[in-house]
Formats: sequence, structure tokens, C-alpha cells
Amino acid sequence: MQVKTIVTIFLVCLFTAAVSFAGDAEKKGAENMEIDGGSRGMVPFPHSLHQTTLEDCTVCHSIFPMEKGSIDRLKAEGTLKKKQVMYRSCMECHRDKKKAGEKSGPTSCSQCHVR
Repeated sequence: MQVKTIVTIFLVCLFTAAVSFAGDAEKKGAENMEIDGGSRGMVPFPHSLHQTTLEDCTVCHSIFPMEKGSIDRLKAEGTLKKKQVMYRSCMECHRDKKKAGEKSGPTSCSQCHVR
């Protein structure tokens, strides 16, 4: 198993325990969100579609906490790199699904960023 896979599994387990303890039933978040995409424009994010499709909040929330503005805050603190979430996680997931012949989300920057 690759180190990246092992680390991901560990983080997912750790985060799952934290979410279960906190009671995720009341932390569903907004149905749709907009994420600051910097100079390329805002990124509309269909949050509820991802919740339904993925069924596991830790797929994304092992990277950042379930709180409004957490991505921007972590980027400002230097904890998250500029493209760590959208490019390295979202796009990677979408591209993997597409390669597997599954329905996927956008696979290029211009499909998400709205000017």
C-alpha cells in the first residue's frame, strides 16, 4: 500500500471518530456553497450533491473542518496550500471517477471557476 493511501486511511479514521463524537446529524451545512477561487473567480460548490454521492463527509473534511470559512482561514494561516483542496482533492477525485467510467464532476479548472 502506498504511504499516501495509508495516511489518508488514518486521517479518515481519526476524523470519523471526531465527527461521530460531535454528532454530525446537525452539521449538514448549506445545500450549495461558493468557494473563493482567487483571481480565477468564485467556485460554485453543490455541497448536498457531494454529501449524497460520497456518503462519507471525511472524504473532504479530513482535509479541513466542518465550519464556514475554514478553507480560507487555513489558507491564510498557511496550513492549506492554495490549490490543495480544489485541485489536489476535488480534481483528483473527479478524474479518478472519470477514468473508472463513473459519472464525475468537472475535470478542468475552467469548468468550476466562474468570473
